[in-house]
Amino acid sequence: KKTFAEVSTRKKTFAQVQTERLDQAERTVLIKCPSKLNEKKLLQYLSSHGNVKSHFFFENRGINALIEFSEKSSIASLQDAVGIPSASEHHVVPFKSRLFTFTLKNPVSQRVEETPLHLSPQSHIPVKDLIEKLCLADSISSQMYIILNEYQLTEENIKLRFLACSLVRDFACAYFPDSTVKPFGSSVNTFGKLGSDVDMFLDFRDMGQHATKMKKGPFEMEYQMKRLPSERLATQRILSVIGDCLDNFGPGCVNVQKILNARCPLVKFSHQPTGFQCDLSVSNSIAIRSSELLYIYGCLDSRVRALVFTIRCWARVHGLTNSAPGTWITNFSLTMMVMFFLQRRSPPIIPTLDQLKELADEKDKHIIGGYDCSFVSDLRKIKPTKNTETLDVLLGEFFEYFGNFDFRKNSINLRKGKEVNKPESSPLYIWNPFEQDLNISKNVNQPQLEKFIAMARESAWILQKEDKTQQMIDKEPWGLAALLVPFGKSNSSRTKNRMKGIGSETIRSLLDSLKLNNANSQQKAVGK
Repeated sequence: KKTFAEVSTRKKTFAQVQTERLDQAERTVLIKCPSKLNEKKLLQYLSSHGNVKSHFFFENRGINALIEFSEKSSIASLQDAVGIPSASEHHVVPFKSRLFTFTLKNPVSQRVEETPLHLSPQSHIPVKDLIEKLCLADSISSQMYIILNEYQLTEENIKLRFLACSLVRDFACAYFPDSTVKPFGSSVNTFGKLGSDVDMFLDFRDMGQHATKMKKGPFEMEYQMKRLPSERLATQRILSVIGDCLDNFGPGCVNVQKILNARCPLVKFSHQPTGFQCDLSVSNSIAIRSSELLYIYGCLDSRVRALVFTIRCWARVHGLTNSAPGTWITNFSLTMMVMFFLQRRSPPIIPTLDQLKELADEKDKHIIGGYDCSFVSDLRKIKPTKNTETLDVLLGEFFEYFGNFDFRKNSINLRKGKEVNKPESSPLYIWNPFEQDLNISKNVNQPQLEKFIAMARESAWILQKEDKTQQMIDKEPWGLAALLVPFGKSNSSRTKNRMKGIGSETIRSLLDSLKLNNANSQQKAVGK
């Protein structure tokens, strides 16, 4: 039997989801609760300020409650009742936010009707616990859906991410009342993993609907604004000031780092109330298009996300990916490799970017910095695939495909869904779907690529050779679980055979790096 229903296919457009979530976040507050909390009493009190539409509790330096009101005005009503902390040994910065601390006025020992609160987990289980769960499943498909369900963002976690953005927006609006702060990347593209950072950007572009009003009347009218020699300088100045603001006045914003000379200037900080590590940058339209493209692929077929989560978990366990920047493959590159593989199946499981562009209508047209970033946003216009391959098959075929891919000659192009000749000699060349002259995997070096190939071959081999029944009898990890234990341990003799056909000079360095990685990669699970 299937362990759980496949993920329901979403039919809302990316923009609709974003708008609903941002609106929801505006009506939300976060409360640090007393340890002995009666849920009913809390909700009863909060209801005196307005209807509570939804709520949940989570653990983060104590018990916290996220409360979503039906009306934004309820927040103002609650804020009127909340006091400023009595400054005894500390002086406070009197910034009033939507973060509150509740303590009981007369804490009685009410042990009688102590019903334990349900806490929503905000992190995923460790790999060794995951492996135990996987061994109980009945097929590789089920194992892959288990990984997806353990690692994917929960409804509660997504609400918390949008709230973090909304709280940063409250600061930005002090200077730029029209601005919004929106998440992009893994928080919104359906491939986010519990525990991953929140990438957010400051957007001033909600000015569009304003343009029509300007046509009326006899005058050309415009604001007097400070002019700077470049957009980059303006971005750096804005981020510098907002960064200082969060650092000086932001409740719970710690370790604020301004990284203004990066290719994409950003401010990094820890947001303690939600527990997220955040990266704030200024509107990057191409990054948003990439988020939406992945959102579409993730919504089209439930196998897409199951395969991506599985491959990323596999890569992380074997030290092929790493949370620190370096010469290894990034999760974004890995995700794009999975998408390309799914485009290459016969029949294809997802359409190419060119096919999605064909389906685009006027409102889907986006030309950004000279690049055509148009593709259809309405999921209903995309025909469902006729491909019926199981995830068991797809997993083995993925390792087979990339274990034998001609990386020397070919590059990976998601626009065309074809292997095309490499335009330059980077070991791994994956075309940026929108900025067609960029390679998104330029950072990857030859040893890292060869390690990926070796691991893919070894994995394909393990899946082919497997005797599931025997392994289950012997209580050995089988199927996907067998791929998530470090390879050197149980089958070092086999590894040597699989290495044939890989330049012998790299083998020694390869095996050394495997040993190194096995030690530290078991502690870390999947990257974002």
